[in-house]
Amino acid sequence: MGVSVGIGAGALTAVGAGGARAAGSVAPAQRRGHAFLAAAMDAYPDHGAIRLAQSYTDQAGLFSTAFTYDNALAILAHLAARTPDGRARAMALGDALLYAQEHDPAHDDGRLRQAYNVGPYTFYDGSRQPDGFVRADGTANVGTQFGFTGTAVGDMAWAGIALGALARRTGERRFLAGAVRIGEWIERNGRTDEPLGGYKFGVDGAGQKLPFTSTEHNTDLVCLFGRLARLTGEGVWLERRARARAFVEKMWEPAGGFFYTGTNDGVTVNKSPIPEDTQTWTHLALDSRTHARSLDWAARELAVLDHADRPNSTVPAGQSYEGVTFSSASLLANEDAPIADSQPRPDRNGVWFEGTAHLALALRERRGRGDEARARRLIGSIERAQDLLGPGQTVGGRALPERSGIVSASSPLDTGFGFGYYPYRHVGATAWYVMAAARFNPLRG
Repeated sequence: MGVSVGIGAGALTAVGAGGARAAGSVAPAQRRGHAFLAAAMDAYPDHGAIRLAQSYTDQAGLFSTAFTYDNALAILAHLAARTPDGRARAMALGDALLYAQEHDPAHDDGRLRQAYNVGPYTFYDGSRQPDGFVRADGTANVGTQFGFTGTAVGDMAWAGIALGALARRTGERRFLAGAVRIGEWIERNGRTDEPLGGYKFGVDGAGQKLPFTSTEHNTDLVCLFGRLARLTGEGVWLERRARARAFVEKMWEPAGGFFYTGTNDGVTVNKSPIPEDTQTWTHLALDSRTHARSLDWAARELAVLDHADRPNSTVPAGQSYEGVTFSSASLLANEDAPIADSQPRPDRNGVWFEGTAHLALALRERRGRGDEARARRLIGSIERAQDLLGPGQTVGGRALPERSGIVSASSPLDTGFGFGYYPYRHVGATAWYVMAAARFNPLRG
């Protein structure tokens, strides 16, 4: 399409808002977080140098699944370290995403799938999955076993954000070319002329377009399209950014001071559940004083305290953790029924540590009265979780570095969106913690 992928000198600046830190000044808890991210990336050394990080520990039951979103976050977290090893790991993961773009088993349009396999395992039905990230025929190993074959605009946007960050940090044109392919795929497959506008959810594994439009996804696009505008110098990305932002702003509820989750049909706003990430990512991406109250809504309305005396809590006796949960529906979950088939019952006060890190970083960005103290308290809760929750877990059958990695939730929690989070160490939660601790905003800059 004649898209320029030149990177001007002015674009080669530090990625992400927030001050740089010398490697020696990183706190021990952050170093352990980075050690977990490295271990998740190196879990299958016998299956090739082209690799992604396994998203969850083996105990989660997802085997070697590597979610695209988690790996995009890992790239950004490695860049936040500002170390030679972090840069090298970020580039290796970025090259793996580019490989997946170029070697999809069914498509050549620049899409990425929801997840990939990165190591061998035997599935629950007894079938063997023998390959690493690259299959014997050279194609990327799409996560078909769990049905992770679709392509969501949000996942694509985060991958594009990460590739754009690599382009800025390294000056390597291949990363920008991959990010542009992602942006063009989203424009072709996501743009909608429905009354509420914006960009729709994506496609399922069969290539059928999904009817929803997500506030979260369009928030991601504000960052991605803005970054592509700066890196390519092409104004078309600013028009696309404005379109995504307009949708996000239509989801604002001024009376309550929060953002709704989106729309199911492009016409009517979906008013329940109300998720955490639409309150915090909007601040990280938009930096809008008009909407900054969304952080107060999340901190107040989604606040939870988990401890052993809670129904269905898995927190050990004598420990407690504060933070936020996933959504307004999480606080109303049926504690007498399992979250899903073969899953445990939920704890309404389960802490979602990834979301808690979102909030901590957004508060640090806002810099209002009391924001830094509140952020530090939340980060302290996450760091206690790293020390104490999820002992003995493994990736690829290998022991993790001691006290490394953040569990996704303090206890089983129901998101209200048809899935749950559980106390398994998680690349996504750990990456967000690392970025919050480092004051590294991946959605701006």
